[in-house]
Amino acid sequence: MPGYELALLLRTMPKVETVNALKRAAGSIFERGGIIRQIENLGHMATPYKMRNHGMVHKQASYFIFRFDGPSSCIKYLTEEYDRDLDVVRQRIFKVEADKTPECTLDEEMKPPPYRLEVQQMIEEGRKKEKKFQYNSGFDYYPFQK
Repeated sequence: MPGYELALLLRTMPKVETVNALKRAAGSIFERGGIIRQIENLGHMATPYKMRNHGMVHKQASYFIFRFDGPSSCIKYLTEEYDRDLDVVRQRIFKVEADKTPECTLDEEMKPPPYRLEVQQMIEEGRKKEKKFQYNSGFDYYPFQK
């Protein structure tokens, strides 16, 4: 199953109601066959601009990020369900690519800097871009004293 990230903005409400809204959001992911990997609370902050949703204007919201795995068919249903939820101010679902395992380059890192391949590439790039100063005044003489 592909990985997704759900950015969820909830309206300003007491802690108990916020917990209930988060449970509804998580429950809808579980109902569609998803698995939640992480829930991150970014806190209660001012929105970047006034947001209008369900006939109300929101200037502050509680920010949450859900990281979950689920079938791609569930995304459409989740978006529709969160759009109908009165507590959700804004929601966006992004697809997250799998992390690549970095290649171990310990032998390369242990070399002195002049012998490393990336340092040699930077030196070559610097040599290519080296330009000499030219007087581009259009005069056949230098107007200032040397």
